[in-house]
Amino acid sequence: MADLSAFPITKRWPASNPDIIQLYSLPTPNGVKVSIALEELALPYEPHLISFGTNDQKSPEFMSLNPNGRIPAIIDPNGPDGKPIGLFESGAILVYLAEKTGKLIPADAAGRYETLQWVFFQMGGIGPMFGQFGHFHKFAADKVANNSYPVERYRNESKRLLGVLEERLQGRQWIMGDTYSIADITTFPWVRGADVFYGGRELLEYDKFPAVMDWLKRCIARPASEKGLNIPARPA
Repeated sequence: MADLSAFPITKRWPASNPDIIQLYSLPTPNGVKVSIALEELALPYEPHLISFGTNDQKSPEFMSLNPNGRIPAIIDPNGPDGKPIGLFESGAILVYLAEKTGKLIPADAAGRYETLQWVFFQMGGIGPMFGQFGHFHKFAADKVANNSYPVERYRNESKRLLGVLEERLQGRQWIMGDTYSIADITTFPWVRGADVFYGGRELLEYDKFPAVMDWLKRCIARPASEKGLNIPARPA
């Protein structure tokens, strides 16, 4: 049995089975990337709910694994050289899981780097811009009621990014063509979340991006997505 005692987070969220991947997350657009990938890869894992309502992500135990205080994070008891490894940042975790299994990322160097550029496109563009749009549109609407600039700025940039994705998906089933990859997994929860979580479908004019919408439906319909989108389960 793996010894995870070197990770203080396991004292607050004990591992029932320390021999499998431990996931510390919440079903947000960033959080579900990892649960979806784990489901796609059929890797055994144990999810632990990190509640924003009680600021779990800012607790000393969680921040011992991720000093940035953001979900998701993992511990893999079977890391490089067979030693446990802790990781944070959803993009880094997806790359790690893909390379660990040899799946969800092309084996050839050119394909690998092409995939990674689209992962970083989401990490540096779609995630931050959609997140700021959602914040001002949904959560800070009262604070900017007399100033339309924040919503307009992030709406316009989010629409521009959707346009980039729309062009990429022309004639392609997935971002990398015929093969589903971590580029899709890192991106679609944010496109979905801007609608179902932030209520931004109309402002972002989703109907003007038909290739993106068709791709989003395909992503959501995958069995691993249907399951992973709700892991860890929120309290009833």
